[in-house]
Amino acid sequence: MIHVRERQQVAYFMRRLYQLRLTTTSGGNVSVRVGADRFAITASGTDKARARACEVAVIDFDGLNLIPELTPSSETSMHLRIYEECAEVGAVCHAHPPHLAAFVCSDAVLRLDLLAETYALVDEPVVVPYYHSGSKELAEAVAVAAGRSSSILMRNHAATATGRILLQAFNRIELLEDAARLSLRCLHLPGVTGLSPTHRRELDQQHR
Repeated sequence: MIHVRERQQVAYFMRRLYQLRLTTTSGGNVSVRVGADRFAITASGTDKARARACEVAVIDFDGLNLIPELTPSSETSMHLRIYEECAEVGAVCHAHPPHLAAFVCSDAVLRLDLLAETYALVDEPVVVPYYHSGSKELAEAVAVAAGRSSSILMRNHAATATGRILLQAFNRIELLEDAARLSLRCLHLPGVTGLSPTHRRELDQQHR
């Protein structure tokens, strides 16, 4: 089996996404860059709760499927375009977190300034318009957004986070969902305050 370590890593983080209810059995996909000209990505039609390395496809930057017995994710072109456009990106997590879904379906403001960890580790999200899943238009819009932010909200669809490594991309998706849950709960609480400008500047100097 080629690229065993990377495929094991993809399968592991796909299972974690499902176990934490950050995506559905059929939804979401994870990929990691393999060398300079290919990436490993979850295959289509598999049970995300039980993802295995042998169910992870490998795609080169010409779009060639290097494991023909697997059907790559329908979002493969989106992952490919992100890697082509953003040399610093080493991993991508595309998921369907339930609380974050409220923000991709509305104009509500997702607050990242309530907790220091979220503010420090998550970029301000870029929102892309709705395009059909798997379409060239969606792939292009997300790739352009990935050049501006590691956090992308996809209207009426899902969220995508990037990172240098898979752990970073996964952490960003998890923190985005936490921010969404907290933002919704705080709507009905009195006296909610975010980080002060001074505290935000301190975190900016530390982490950005």
